[in-house]
Amino acid sequence: MSENESATVGGLIATVYQRFDNAPLSYGHGTDNAWDEAVYLVLSVTGYADDEASLQLPVIPADLQHIHSIAGRRINERAPLAHLLGECQFMGKRFFVESGVMVPRSPIGYLLGEPLQDWLPQDITRIVDLCAGVGCLGILAAQRYPMSKVTLVELDSKAAALARKNVELHNLGERVEVIQGDACDWLGSETGQWDLILTNPPYVDAADMQALPEEYRHEPELGLAAGEDGLALVDAFLPELAARLKPNGVFLCEVGASAPAMQHKYPDLPIEWLELPEGGEGVFLMQVSANDG
Repeated sequence: MSENESATVGGLIATVYQRFDNAPLSYGHGTDNAWDEAVYLVLSVTGYADDEASLQLPVIPADLQHIHSIAGRRINERAPLAHLLGECQFMGKRFFVESGVMVPRSPIGYLLGEPLQDWLPQDITRIVDLCAGVGCLGILAAQRYPMSKVTLVELDSKAAALARKNVELHNLGERVEVIQGDACDWLGSETGQWDLILTNPPYVDAADMQALPEEYRHEPELGLAAGEDGLALVDAFLPELAARLKPNGVFLCEVGASAPAMQHKYPDLPIEWLELPEGGEGVFLMQVSANDG
């Protein structure tokens, strides 16, 4: 490929794709293949729209150099692209991230709002996001439920600081608060009740932790590991739910690949596995009926 071809958006995407495709990379931090990763890198740096008209647009020398530099680090360091860019796109929205924090990717983002209308009305007023990371799910919940006040609880100080930045980025400072602290301790000590408790907690079991690709080693073990069966945090949350949810309140939780362990461990728990866009049974819902409250 000539220098002139690689200096257009389309040519540069093709060049970066070849670099990624020839490297032993793993994906899963916002993209799931080398082509989408190349597109995301080039468009993020250039600021061009994700459409066909952008493919013939020129890439200025400074952006060209920056893109190749980041591509090199992605290959050599095996770091998630979002860490290298300092930001990510989640559900079409921009969020700040940094090295050493979890990169948002929870399918819960697809479920908030209309997909939950059979369980939750749009006018709910109190939401808490446990193990909130950089705040993406809680912020999205605040946008999908405009009458709500949202609390984000996150143990890691760097992630909590980024959550505060993301709250301000999305102009939600009056409705969303960030608490740095242990989610289990916080839930057990609270006296209030919520319409929706949502969480994407650590859920990787011990065996899977040993097999994680290098990219995931750039995220904190605190945000991934959850004991032998991947359910350590869920085990701690479940006993608190009846007291902490309002009548007809909902607990929405992702357990990912630990779903079989959840089904085996709690066969009689009245949970509903929700259909996900990519398939699978990684997210479940529990509702406290008015009679249980």
